[in-house]
Amino acid sequence: MASKRLLKRDVNYVMGDIIEAAYIHQLADPKQDPKNTEAIVDEAIVAFDGLIAKINQKNVEDKKKHFKGIEKELETKANALVEKINKL
Repeated sequence: MASKRLLKRDVNYVMGDIIEAAYIHQLADPKQDPKNTEAIVDEAIVAFDGLIAKINQKNVEDKKKHFKGIEKELETKANALVEKINKL
């Protein structure tokens, strides 16, 4: 089981890398509408906030199962955001 601290670190790194990739794409292709990139960044921030809120939940019956679910959710959200960046 991942510790709370490590899970928070993973969420921070993954979402930070996605945001960085979106901004790098925006700088590499300045002719494209920046609203598309901003939408992806906003979605990453909302996902980050939601995942951190789930990590900080109290009164969880099975912590191991709870954290495994968060890890899977992080993976699916990150993959979806990367796909959106790749489509730009």
